[in-house]
Amino acid sequence: MFIVLRWLLKATLIFVAVSVLWVGVYRFVPPPFTFTMLGDVVGGRSVTKDWMALSEMDPDMARAAIAGEDSGFCAHHGFDFGAIANAAWRNAQGGRIRGGSTISQQTAKNAFLFQGGGYIRKALEAYFTVLIETLWGKRRIMEVYLNIAETGIGTYGANAGAIRYFGHDATKLSPTEAARIAAVLPLPKKRAAISPRGFVRRHGNVLSRYIGVVRRNGMDSCLRP
Repeated sequence: MFIVLRWLLKATLIFVAVSVLWVGVYRFVPPPFTFTMLGDVVGGRSVTKDWMALSEMDPDMARAAIAGEDSGFCAHHGFDFGAIANAAWRNAQGGRIRGGSTISQQTAKNAFLFQGGGYIRKALEAYFTVLIETLWGKRRIMEVYLNIAETGIGTYGANAGAIRYFGHDATKLSPTEAARIAAVLPLPKKRAAISPRGFVRRHGNVLSRYIGVVRRNGMDSCLRP
Protein backbone atom coordinates (compact mmCIF):
# COMPACT_ATOMS: atom_id res chain seq x y z
CA MET A 1 0.00 0.00 0.00
CA PHE A 2 2.83 2.41 0.88
CA ILE A 3 4.47 1.78 -2.50
CA VAL A 4 1.21 2.46 -4.31
CA LEU A 5 0.68 5.70 -2.42
CA ARG A 6 4.25 6.75 -3.14
CA TRP A 7 3.79 6.17 -6.86
CA LEU A 8 0.46 8.02 -6.83
CA LEU A 9 2.11 10.97 -5.10
CA LYS A 10 4.96 10.91 -7.59
CA ALA A 11 2.57 10.77 -10.55
CA THR A 12 0.55 13.66 -9.12
CA LEU A 13 3.64 15.81 -8.64
CA ILE A 14 4.79 15.06 -12.20
CA PHE A 15 1.34 15.96 -13.57
CA VAL A 16 1.28 19.22 -11.65
CA ALA A 17 4.80 20.16 -12.79
CA VAL A 18 4.10 19.33 -16.44
CA SER A 19 0.73 21.10 -16.48
CA VAL A 20 2.13 24.25 -14.87
CA LEU A 21 4.98 24.28 -17.40
CA TRP A 22 2.52 23.69 -20.26
CA VAL A 23 0.29 26.57 -19.15
CA GLY A 24 3.35 28.75 -18.56
CA VAL A 25 4.60 28.18 -22.11
CA TYR A 26 1.19 29.06 -23.58
CA ARG A 27 1.32 32.33 -21.67
CA PHE A 28 3.79 33.49 -24.33
CA VAL A 29 3.47 31.00 -27.22
CA PRO A 30 0.27 30.54 -29.28
CA PRO A 31 -1.12 27.01 -28.83
CA PRO A 32 0.03 25.30 -32.03
CA PHE A 33 -2.71 22.66 -32.09
CA THR A 34 -5.56 21.41 -29.94
CA PHE A 35 -7.33 18.10 -29.42
CA THR A 36 -10.41 19.54 -31.14
CA MET A 37 -8.33 20.38 -34.20
CA LEU A 38 -6.91 16.86 -34.08
CA GLY A 39 -10.45 15.52 -34.15
CA ASP A 40 -11.10 17.46 -37.36
CA VAL A 41 -7.95 16.08 -38.95
CA VAL A 42 -8.83 12.52 -37.93
CA GLY A 43 -12.30 13.09 -39.38
CA GLY A 44 -10.77 14.02 -42.71
CA ARG A 45 -11.32 17.75 -42.49
CA SER A 46 -8.72 20.45 -43.05
CA VAL A 47 -8.00 22.95 -40.30
CA THR A 48 -7.91 26.69 -40.96
CA LYS A 49 -6.53 29.07 -38.34
CA ASP A 50 -4.81 32.44 -38.45
CA TRP A 51 -3.57 33.77 -35.11
CA MET A 52 -4.13 37.46 -34.40
CA ALA A 53 -3.00 39.30 -31.29
CA LEU A 54 -5.77 40.79 -29.18
CA SER A 55 -4.17 44.21 -29.58
CA GLU A 56 -4.66 43.96 -33.36
CA MET A 57 -8.17 42.53 -33.27
CA ASP A 58 -11.18 44.83 -33.40
CA PRO A 59 -12.23 45.31 -29.74
CA ASP A 60 -15.85 44.70 -30.69
CA MET A 61 -14.97 41.02 -31.18
CA ALA A 62 -14.07 40.57 -27.53
CA ARG A 63 -17.09 42.63 -26.51
CA ALA A 64 -19.36 40.40 -28.59
CA ALA A 65 -17.85 37.32 -26.94
CA ILE A 66 -18.46 38.82 -23.50
CA ALA A 67 -22.03 39.74 -24.44
CA GLY A 68 -22.80 36.29 -25.81
CA GLU A 69 -20.74 33.92 -23.68
CA ASP A 70 -19.76 35.46 -20.35
CA SER A 71 -21.08 38.84 -19.26
CA GLY A 72 -19.16 38.63 -15.99
CA PHE A 73 -15.82 37.78 -17.58
CA CYS A 74 -13.97 40.73 -16.05
CA ALA A 75 -15.62 40.29 -12.64
CA HIS A 76 -15.14 36.60 -11.84
CA HIS A 77 -12.01 34.56 -11.20
CA GLY A 78 -12.75 31.79 -13.67
CA PHE A 79 -16.11 30.52 -12.45
CA ASP A 80 -19.54 32.16 -12.48
CA PHE A 81 -21.28 30.17 -9.76
CA GLY A 82 -24.55 32.03 -10.31
CA ALA A 83 -24.60 31.05 -13.98
CA ILE A 84 -23.68 27.45 -13.11
CA ALA A 85 -26.52 27.20 -10.60
CA ASN A 86 -28.97 28.80 -13.05
CA ALA A 87 -27.92 26.38 -15.82
CA ALA A 88 -28.32 23.42 -13.47
CA TRP A 89 -31.82 24.59 -12.49
CA ARG A 90 -32.89 25.10 -16.10
CA ASN A 91 -31.50 21.71 -17.14
CA ALA A 92 -33.42 20.07 -14.29
CA GLN A 93 -36.63 21.50 -15.76
CA GLY A 94 -35.99 19.63 -19.01
CA GLY A 95 -35.75 20.95 -22.55
CA ARG A 96 -32.62 22.29 -24.23
CA ILE A 97 -29.44 21.70 -22.21
CA ARG A 98 -27.75 24.91 -21.14
CA GLY A 99 -24.17 25.35 -20.03
CA GLY A 100 -22.79 27.61 -17.35
CA SER A 101 -19.18 27.67 -18.51
CA THR A 102 -17.26 30.93 -18.51
CA ILE A 103 -14.89 32.02 -21.25
CA SER A 104 -12.04 31.02 -18.92
CA GLN A 105 -13.43 27.49 -18.60
CA GLN A 106 -14.00 27.21 -22.33
CA THR A 107 -10.44 28.40 -22.98
CA ALA A 108 -9.03 25.84 -20.56
CA LYS A 109 -11.02 23.09 -22.27
CA ASN A 110 -10.17 24.20 -25.79
CA ALA A 111 -6.44 24.70 -25.15
CA PHE A 112 -5.62 21.69 -22.99
CA LEU A 113 -8.43 19.14 -23.10
CA PHE A 114 -10.89 17.34 -25.31
CA GLN A 115 -14.55 18.00 -26.04
CA GLY A 116 -17.32 16.07 -24.35
CA GLY A 117 -18.56 15.60 -20.83
CA GLY A 118 -17.64 13.42 -17.92
CA TYR A 119 -16.62 14.22 -14.38
CA ILE A 120 -12.92 13.62 -14.97
CA ARG A 121 -12.81 16.09 -17.86
CA LYS A 122 -14.81 18.61 -15.86
CA ALA A 123 -12.41 18.28 -12.92
CA LEU A 124 -9.43 18.80 -15.22
CA GLU A 125 -11.18 21.77 -16.81
CA ALA A 126 -11.60 23.36 -13.39
CA TYR A 127 -7.94 22.70 -12.57
CA PHE A 128 -6.68 24.28 -15.81
CA THR A 129 -9.10 27.18 -15.36
CA VAL A 130 -7.47 28.01 -12.03
CA LEU A 131 -4.04 27.77 -13.65
CA ILE A 132 -4.76 30.11 -16.56
CA GLU A 133 -6.54 32.62 -14.33
CA THR A 134 -3.44 32.61 -12.10
CA LEU A 135 -0.67 32.50 -14.71
CA TRP A 136 -2.20 34.24 -17.74
CA GLY A 137 -4.59 36.98 -16.70
CA LYS A 138 -7.74 38.09 -18.51
CA ARG A 139 -6.19 39.61 -21.64
CA ARG A 140 -4.27 36.44 -22.47
CA ILE A 141 -7.29 34.25 -21.73
CA MET A 142 -9.43 36.26 -24.13
CA GLU A 143 -6.66 36.34 -26.73
CA VAL A 144 -6.25 32.56 -26.68
CA TYR A 145 -10.01 32.01 -26.64
CA LEU A 146 -10.61 34.21 -29.69
CA ASN A 147 -7.87 32.39 -31.57
CA ILE A 148 -8.61 28.72 -30.86
CA ALA A 149 -12.40 28.60 -30.42
CA GLU A 150 -14.24 26.98 -33.33
CA THR A 151 -15.95 29.50 -35.58
CA GLY A 152 -17.10 27.00 -38.19
CA ILE A 153 -16.37 23.53 -39.49
CA GLY A 154 -12.58 23.25 -39.56
CA THR A 155 -12.25 26.97 -38.83
CA TYR A 156 -10.63 28.19 -35.62
CA GLY A 157 -10.43 31.70 -34.27
CA ALA A 158 -12.19 34.98 -34.91
CA ASN A 159 -9.66 36.06 -37.53
CA ALA A 160 -10.04 32.91 -39.61
CA GLY A 161 -13.81 33.20 -39.15
CA ALA A 162 -13.84 36.80 -40.37
CA ILE A 163 -11.85 35.84 -43.46
CA ARG A 164 -14.13 32.87 -44.13
CA TYR A 165 -17.43 34.69 -43.68
CA PHE A 166 -16.72 38.30 -44.60
CA GLY A 167 -13.65 38.23 -46.83
CA HIS A 168 -11.44 40.37 -44.58
CA ASP A 169 -9.44 39.94 -41.39
CA ALA A 170 -10.54 40.77 -37.86
CA THR A 171 -8.67 44.05 -37.50
CA LYS A 172 -11.84 45.90 -38.43
CA LEU A 173 -15.21 44.31 -37.78
CA SER A 174 -18.60 45.93 -37.76
CA PRO A 175 -20.69 45.24 -34.66
CA THR A 176 -22.91 43.01 -36.80
CA GLU A 177 -19.95 40.98 -38.07
CA ALA A 178 -18.46 40.55 -34.60
CA ALA A 179 -21.86 39.59 -33.21
CA ARG A 180 -22.46 37.00 -35.93
CA ILE A 181 -19.11 35.32 -35.23
CA ALA A 182 -19.94 35.30 -31.51
CA ALA A 183 -23.38 33.83 -32.26
CA VAL A 184 -21.69 30.88 -34.00
CA LEU A 185 -19.43 30.01 -31.03
CA PRO A 186 -21.87 27.82 -29.03
CA LEU A 187 -22.51 25.45 -31.98
CA PRO A 188 -19.83 26.17 -34.60
CA LYS A 189 -20.41 23.00 -36.63
CA LYS A 190 -24.10 23.74 -37.11
CA ARG A 191 -24.13 27.51 -37.58
CA ALA A 192 -22.79 29.96 -40.12
CA ALA A 193 -22.18 33.68 -39.74
CA ILE A 194 -22.77 34.52 -43.37
CA SER A 195 -26.42 34.77 -44.42
CA PRO A 196 -27.47 33.40 -41.01
CA ARG A 197 -30.99 32.16 -40.44
CA GLY A 198 -33.18 31.50 -37.45
CA PHE A 199 -31.48 31.59 -34.07
CA VAL A 200 -28.11 32.78 -35.40
CA ARG A 201 -29.68 35.82 -37.05
CA ARG A 202 -31.82 36.68 -34.02
CA HIS A 203 -29.04 36.08 -31.51
CA GLY A 204 -26.51 37.95 -33.66
CA ASN A 205 -28.83 40.96 -33.85
CA VAL A 206 -29.23 40.97 -30.06
CA LEU A 207 -25.46 40.67 -29.50
CA SER A 208 -24.73 43.52 -31.91
CA ARG A 209 -26.87 45.78 -29.74
CA TYR A 210 -25.27 44.56 -26.52
CA ILE A 211 -21.74 45.32 -27.76
CA GLY A 212 -22.39 48.98 -26.95
CA VAL A 213 -23.70 48.03 -23.51
CA VAL A 214 -20.50 46.09 -22.79
CA ARG A 215 -18.41 49.08 -23.82
CA ARG A 216 -20.41 51.72 -21.96
CA ASN A 217 -20.68 49.71 -18.74
CA GLY A 218 -16.98 48.83 -18.70
CA MET A 219 -17.67 45.09 -18.86
CA ASP A 220 -14.51 44.76 -20.97
CA SER A 221 -12.36 46.88 -18.61
CA CYS A 222 -9.97 44.02 -17.85
CA LEU A 223 -9.04 43.84 -21.54
CA ARG A 224 -8.03 47.45 -21.96
CA PRO A 225 -4.27 48.13 -22.20
